[in-house]
Amino acid sequence: MTFTQTYLKQVEQIVQQIDSTTVENMVNCLSEVGKNGGRLFFIGVGGSASNASHAVNDFRKICELECYTPTDNVSELSARINDEGWESSFSEWLRGSRLNSKDGVFILSVGGGNPEKGVSLNIVSALRFAKEVGAKITGIVGRDGGYTKKMADICFIVPTVDPSLVTFHAESFQSVILHLIAAHPKMKKIPTKWESVEKEGTK
Repeated sequence: MTFTQTYLKQVEQIVQQIDSTTVENMVNCLSEVGKNGGRLFFIGVGGSASNASHAVNDFRKICELECYTPTDNVSELSARINDEGWESSFSEWLRGSRLNSKDGVFILSVGGGNPEKGVSLNIVSALRFAKEVGAKITGIVGRDGGYTKKMADICFIVPTVDPSLVTFHAESFQSVILHLIAAHPKMKKIPTKWESVEKEGTK
């Protein structure tokens, strides 16, 4: 097979292994955050930061859920990194946002963080602070779930079918699952533009 055929076959294998119950439980958790007047804070770095920004857009506009991510404000984030360090940049941002027990923290990460190996310590610190204040913690991660799996109330782990492509698969399926959640009847409040335009055209 070509690389393209192999990659698409792996995507199919991941889809077949998705635990739909975990996704439904995540939807229920996030729905409760909104019903209770809580906010949702997305945390991610690299490609996951891009997915976090996209999720903030969808969840605010389509789901009418108040959402934020620290990586959308490069001025504040870079100031915190410069003055206080990378490790505490997310947790201190959450502290400044007055994260509380009504809120949710949504981690997007390939490995989920690992304090023992010193990997993604900013995510580790954010998870510890979220746990400290009693916020709901959800996450979409790859590999074995890392520290996110240990700390989260609900953690969706993207199945590993090829360790050499785990980053590409994990970040791709973050987007897939986030779109699934935003489209879920328990979350979606506002019609999306093109679907509503098409519906009007059939009248």
